[in-house]
Amino acid sequence: MKFNTPLIHGRLIKRYKRFLADVKLDNGEIITAHCTNSGSMKSCLEDNAEVYLTPIDDPNRKTKFTWEMIKINGDWVGINTGNPNKLAFEAIKNGDIEKLKGYTEVQREVKFGDSRFDVMAKNDKETCFIEVKNVTYKEGDYALFPDAVTTRGKKHLETLIKVKEQGMRAVMLYIIQRMDVSVFAPAKEIDPEYSKSLKKAFEKGVEIIPMQAKVTPEKIELVKELPFEI
Repeated sequence: MKFNTPLIHGRLIKRYKRFLADVKLDNGEIITAHCTNSGSMKSCLEDNAEVYLTPIDDPNRKTKFTWEMIKINGDWVGINTGNPNKLAFEAIKNGDIEKLKGYTEVQREVKFGDSRFDVMAKNDKETCFIEVKNVTYKEGDYALFPDAVTTRGKKHLETLIKVKEQGMRAVMLYIIQRMDVSVFAPAKEIDPEYSKSLKKAFEKGVEIIPMQAKVTPEKIELVKELPFEI
């Protein structure tokens, strides 16, 4: 996934009210950027850290920038929660994820029951529903999800079980937007209920695919699948 617009460099002053971040641009101007990440952003916030923003040319929007990434421990961490969905859609369509190859029809935002999944992929043999989650939380070598309690995430797991029970393929695709981790796991201490639901879903046949992504100011690209522990 390439960024269509050249990104703007600055340094983080603070993130507040979940969806806002004050940033000092290289020209000295202090601006407020939109933060798409509603979670705690634990392990990917650091005062005065380098950041990159996308400038937004929309007269109806109050914030004129969207926060894309932050430099932590010398490497970029992608914090825009909208990018993993775009990245996953492109990758599945292009056959770039080994376990999700061979689909001839790929759609975004498809309803199933009272839920809406990020991607639906089909071929003449099967239908596959895929829920995509953005992962930025790190502890040691582990990439963990979620970084805050998510009732919506738990509901998606329960619906994926129903997908599987109806004879279709069900996948939880975790996009890990940082390179300083080597294993994926649920964040049991932050959301024990989500962790239990993920284990139950896996036992019922829902597949777990954690994909690590390399984030740069030019593009975000999938690098490899990580092992997971539940």
